[in-house]
Amino acid sequence: MKNIEYKSELRDLPIAREVCRKLGAGRVGLLEQTDTYYRVAAGKLKKRETRGEPTEFIFYERPHQSAPKRSDFSIYDEGSALAKFGQASLPEWVRVKKKRELFLLGNTRIHLDVVENLGTFIEFEFPVTRTHTEAQGHAELAKLRAEFGPVLGEAIDCGYADLLWAEIERANEAR
Repeated sequence: MKNIEYKSELRDLPIAREVCRKLGAGRVGLLEQTDTYYRVAAGKLKKRETRGEPTEFIFYERPHQSAPKRSDFSIYDEGSALAKFGQASLPEWVRVKKKRELFLLGNTRIHLDVVENLGTFIEFEFPVTRTHTEAQGHAELAKLRAEFGPVLGEAIDCGYADLLWAEIERANEAR
């Protein structure tokens, strides 16, 4: 599966909610998620635990760039993940806890994320399918970036796990 994705810091959560309302995005709900990342040879593997939902394992690869980018991913249940990545315990890398407000606007998912020990972020995900192309995804995300412009902070070129790991390393160096 593929997404076109963009992530940035979010300067004002209430205004971002208002922009979602103005655009007609439907609020799906508030998700409490814990993502446990594991060390794997290539790409990223995380176990996503969402309160009230089945646990998923998500493997993905995407470039580190702040512009909208393509993400290639696969979602597994626990049995399939064990079969794919091995029965032995994988070494845990980092754990990310967040509260995610999920909105849907057409084909696009809008995430308003409050990430423990990191801050507040916004993420746009446009799933690429036979009827929704990468080019359409880039165009849609460009429109959303313009609509949300006043509340967007610095663009993020990596995932929350990378940001959290950098914070952990900085804290360890300061000791």
